[in-house]
Amino acid sequence: MKNLLFIIAAVAVLVLAGCGKPEPSRPAVESVESLVANPERLKELRAQCKADHARMGDAQCQAVAEATRQRFMSGGQSPYANDPVPPQAAPASPSAGPGAKD
Repeated sequence: MKNLLFIIAAVAVLVLAGCGKPEPSRPAVESVESLVANPERLKELRAQCKADHARMGDAQCQAVAEATRQRFMSGGQSPYANDPVPPQAAPASPSAGPGAKD
């Protein structure tokens, strides 16, 4: 009788141990293309990945990083392309310097 009671108690403990908290479900990972097209959502997710990377998940944070990279490295026209830095003027002659000997 004691053995039967012990077995029932052990089974009850195992059943209750299996009823732990379920793992929180993560939202679906947003694609890189959708994040590139929506900069406000990208900014929001970047802040969330920075604040709590573990909750957001590696897949989502990697998609955010790739979308950020694509937006930064896009082939668009640079605002500085029409304002290049002028080349430095070459010195007039090498012997015209302050330490030149005649």
